[in-house]
Amino acid sequence: MRHSLYKHHIALGLCVGIGLLLAAWVNQAASSPGPRIMLLGEVHDNPDGHRQRADALRGEVEGGFRPAVLMEQFDRENQAALTQAQAQCSDADCVIAAAGAKRWEWPLYKPVIELALRYRLPLIAANVSRADAGRVIGGGLPAALDQATIRQFKLDQALPADLAARQRQAIIDGHCGKFPEDMAPGMVNAQVARDVWMAKLLAEHSTNGAVLLAGNGHVRKDVGVPRWLSLVTSIKPDVHGYVEKAEPGDAAAYDVTHVIPPHPRRDPCAELAAPRAA
Repeated sequence: MRHSLYKHHIALGLCVGIGLLLAAWVNQAASSPGPRIMLLGEVHDNPDGHRQRADALRGEVEGGFRPAVLMEQFDRENQAALTQAQAQCSDADCVIAAAGAKRWEWPLYKPVIELALRYRLPLIAANVSRADAGRVIGGGLPAALDQATIRQFKLDQALPADLAARQRQAIIDGHCGKFPEDMAPGMVNAQVARDVWMAKLLAEHSTNGAVLLAGNGHVRKDVGVPRWLSLVTSIKPDVHGYVEKAEPGDAAAYDVTHVIPPHPRRDPCAELAAPRAA
């Protein structure tokens, strides 16, 4: 009798122990954060914005975040050169020389590239090149996006009317209101191609987390990458805009809006409006 009772207590203890272990595992799984996606905007030539953004990303990485770093500044056809450079280079200048296009102000991006090298974070070339964007302007989205991507992002249908209208207005505003109306649809398609490609890469590289560095227009939740990203992943991105002037629509565009000091620059619209000397 005593032996049977002893075995009963042992069995009960094992069941309770296993139950506690399972409960602890379930609680840990429930509290463990899933993959993170961060979108960090920029005003391309603003050093203060770049500095703040690099500091924020460094803090995340030093806290244990190990994302793939997607950069608008590297064109997608340079991915092989970028990967090789990251494996072989010891500093950012070497990486930039191997895979960077000349049109960017690369000193502003060196801190992020150095961070990726130090922590072995994959650098991903996220941009559709100017050449491919030009083909989209003339030949539509299939000129730069494969059919699988076209179907995945429902680009075989008409663009959402609100998105197309807002992108069109942004293009006209960005060209001081003097952009030819007949060219606007092609330019909208080029912007969409870039946003879609960035969204596709973010989803593909999200397993261990992913960060996108791109212009504020690309990271906007209402018309940019996050809108397309929602079609291919359930991960809700954390979207940060770095803007020189707060606007009423910022709350809809970004989860967090960082207002940065304006960078002095010439006003291109004033130059266009100025009468030419005879």
